[in-house]
Amino acid sequence: MSVKVTLLTHTPNPEQVVAMAAKLCYSPSGIEDLRDGLTEEKTTSFLNMLSDLGHGSPTEHVSFTFGIEGISRACSHQLVRHRIASYSQQSQRYVDGTSFEFVTPPEIKSCPEAYEEYKKVIDLQSDAYSKIRDALVVKYIKEFKGEELSGTNDEIINSFKEENKRQCNAFIKKANEDARFVLPNACTTKIVCTFNARSLHNFFAHRCCNRAQWEIREVAEQMLLQCLEVAPTLFKNCGPSCLFGPCPEGKMSCGKMKEMREKYGR
Repeated sequence: MSVKVTLLTHTPNPEQVVAMAAKLCYSPSGIEDLRDGLTEEKTTSFLNMLSDLGHGSPTEHVSFTFGIEGISRACSHQLVRHRIASYSQQSQRYVDGTSFEFVTPPEIKSCPEAYEEYKKVIDLQSDAYSKIRDALVVKYIKEFKGEELSGTNDEIINSFKEENKRQCNAFIKKANEDARFVLPNACTTKIVCTFNARSLHNFFAHRCCNRAQWEIREVAEQMLLQCLEVAPTLFKNCGPSCLFGPCPEGKMSCGKMKEMREKYGR
């Protein structure tokens, strides 16, 4: 499953909203007059002025909400480190882990020996999850009924589900809580996140960088492309920090500043 980013919603007329906030800061206009005279040209002028001055606070008044799927838990752990944002993530407690897919890093997939070992471990963990979950469910059923039960785990679970479906589902969710501990970082997840534009500028500076982990870099690049479609002036100067100055990574630099600037049209 490949990474997929969808811009679900955003503040209506985001560039005009930012321009209104900027206009309030730099002119004697009253609140009721903020929209007056804000043509497309004037809006662009305000946004360019904010960029030149490094005045970021007006951009905090607009937000963008994304749906992201097909990423690994390793990637989502990086994503939620950006704290000035809101997140809602698919739960491994309420969603059965046997329905999850797994992300395979391209470097592993391109190496037959590594890929073979990777698949073995993924299959082992997936199988262990099912066995642990079912064993726990049977344990809860036996405790609930107060008696020993005969048959395979599947037979016991299916029989109890026919008797008491609601209670059986509750036991399954309880078992998921502990069985999920064996799921790997490769396990896929889905997440909805909301950023204000200023936070997005920071996010893109860090995660569009060539040194960012490949998966979150792909997420960031898709997010940026969709932001540019709805607010091209607001996000025109977004991307890795090396687009506008020396690489901030110092000795850790990828050494490809020229290539990155060409990629982003600088």
